[in-house]
Parts: sequence; C-alpha cells; structure tokens
Amino acid sequence: MPFVWDAARPLREICVGYLKSAFEGDGESPTRAFDQAALDVLRDRLGLELIPFELPDGFPLASLRIILSAESSAAFDELTRSGRVDEIERSSWPNSFRQARFIPAVEYIQANRVRSDLVRRMHEAMRDIDVFVTPSFAQDVLLLTNLTGHPTVVVPNGFTEAGTPVSISFVGKLWGEAEALRVAMAYQEATGFHLRRPPGF
Repeated sequence: MPFVWDAARPLREICVGYLKSAFEGDGESPTRAFDQAALDVLRDRLGLELIPFELPDGFPLASLRIILSAESSAAFDELTRSGRVDEIERSSWPNSFRQARFIPAVEYIQANRVRSDLVRRMHEAMRDIDVFVTPSFAQDVLLLTNLTGHPTVVVPNGFTEAGTPVSISFVGKLWGEAEALRVAMAYQEATGFHLRRPPGF
C-alpha cells in the first residue's frame, strides 16, 4: 500500500474519535488527569471535534494472545535454538519463547479465524473515523491493535511527580499511518512534552 505523508495536511480533513469508555469510565486511572488534559488540547487548542468511539466487544482477546506468543517465538526462533536467548537478563521472554513451541497448531489456526473476524469488526467500527485517541494502556487496546495490525503512534502527554513520562496513543485505520502520524504530530507540537530530556541526554 502507498504511504502518502503530508505534514501540512489540514486537521479538519481527518475525522478523529476518542475511546469514550477509556476517558469516561468508572475507576481511578493513574493517568486520568493527563488523559483528560490531552483531550482538552485536541479540542481547545487544535479545534478537533472528537467523535465518541468504542472498540468491538465480545472477543476473547486474552485467549488470542497465543497468536502473539507463537509469532514472537517464531521471530526469535534462531535465538532460542542457539541458547543465546538466556542472555536476555531479567526477562520472562526466554521462557515465553520456549513455551510457545507447545501451542497446538489446531488452536493457533482457530485463534487466527477469530482474529480475522476481529480485524473485520475493527474495520467496521472505524468506518466513520480515520484515527482515534486513547490512553495508551486503556482496556485491551494494546493487545487488540497488536492482533489487528492497526497502526499506533505513542507520544508523551505529561510527566509524573517522579519525573517519569506518561503517554497517549493515536490509532489509525489499517494502512492509515499517515493520518495517525499527522494528528500525533499536531498534538506533539502543541504540547512540547517530547522536548523534555533526562539530564545527560
């Protein structure tokens, strides 16, 4: 697919949604204030009319994790077989790569059938928007987009009292990297969080 990047494309040409339940849901999120502030920037400073959006539901996302386990294990198969995988310190990855070798082929295929349906449903859900903004670790967004292949741009949206960064994510349609990047760039330029560096960097 072609990648057409226009850094000057007017934001009004891009339909932007927001994951409503993640921003307005019950429960206390440690990033809630940062996330709300990000929406304020998008609406008030960038003039976007954000459209409420929800992810498709009814999918056993936790069960589909075996797909990502098998695919990551295949990607690092040579490292695992060589034994060099044990050089990865303080990580569960070596054992994850080994365990994935025991995923039954039938279950992997069945999971991918569900994955195909999930990709279709996600495509339908994003019918009226080009990009949606979401707290980076909201619900199952990270797992879902890893499964569906929807492009995601992650940028900082503030810093905790300890000085560690928090982030916000912009998710585009399939093959919609340019739109996701354009909106993320506009947010980044309006805030400047990306310019902060730890001492010595």
